[in-house]
Amino acid sequence: MNRYENTKKVGFLGIIGNLFLLIIKLIVAKASYSKAMLADAINSAGDIFSSLMTYIGNKIASTPSDDDHNFGHGKAEYIFSMLISIFMLIIALKIFSDSLISIFTKKAIVFSYYLIIVCIITIIIKISLYLYCKKSYQKHSNILIKASMKDHRNDAILTVGTLISIILSKYGFYYADGIFGSIISIYIFISGLNIFLESYKVLMDVSLDNETKENIINFILAHEDILNVTDFNTVATGYKYIAILTINVDGNLNTFTSHNIADTLEKEITEKYRKIYRVIIHVNPVLKDETKAL
Repeated sequence: MNRYENTKKVGFLGIIGNLFLLIIKLIVAKASYSKAMLADAINSAGDIFSSLMTYIGNKIASTPSDDDHNFGHGKAEYIFSMLISIFMLIIALKIFSDSLISIFTKKAIVFSYYLIIVCIITIIIKISLYLYCKKSYQKHSNILIKASMKDHRNDAILTVGTLISIILSKYGFYYADGIFGSIISIYIFISGLNIFLESYKVLMDVSLDNETKENIINFILAHEDILNVTDFNTVATGYKYIAILTINVDGNLNTFTSHNIADTLEKEITEKYRKIYRVIIHVNPVLKDETKAL
């Protein structure tokens, strides 16, 4: 299964799983008159939105390059992952606010075995989705999968906290819900902020990391016909980069030979370095004694 097909499956499973949780939470909330479970159902509705963003973002990102987008649509991954991260930040602030209110107003969770059953089902589904997303992310390094993975993990942790709070409420520990909620909300906020910053860097065309850039330069200089490398720049197209650089070659080489060196090098770099989508090389013929260290 390729990168985009796998991400499509992640989004689809997220929609189905969260839709199922939304339905059972609404049923239990109505049957038990639990406002806490109703709020949790609203959270599941938000999770459907996140999974939908993953699905749509991946569909756009998988579109091949065209006349309007010469280097493809890869940045769609980061646009939609940023939308998910913003939603995570909003949810974190809402949970934190509600948690503080429950602490100061001494609001208690109404104990119910139905609530416990729903919490357990939620934890099982969310952990399963998290593990699937984690396996997919390790294979494809797609930021949309990463955002979904963290969203599922956060929901599982939040529901564990809710479950503990429900059990403790039976024994009179009414502050547990607010304390757990405030701690988890901070954790969710940090996760959302990290995804936001990662997306922002790519959308602002941050350069390839220095270590990979240095490795590529050393790889180029290992070719005996290349005397030097200058003007090495990279532009993000999504999860991959376009590398634009100049190589100095012996001016006594004919035009065909020097350009053949560049063509071969472009192919070798894209095959060796998975982060590189395309290489554009300018050939600069010089006398050997005119070359300078990079």
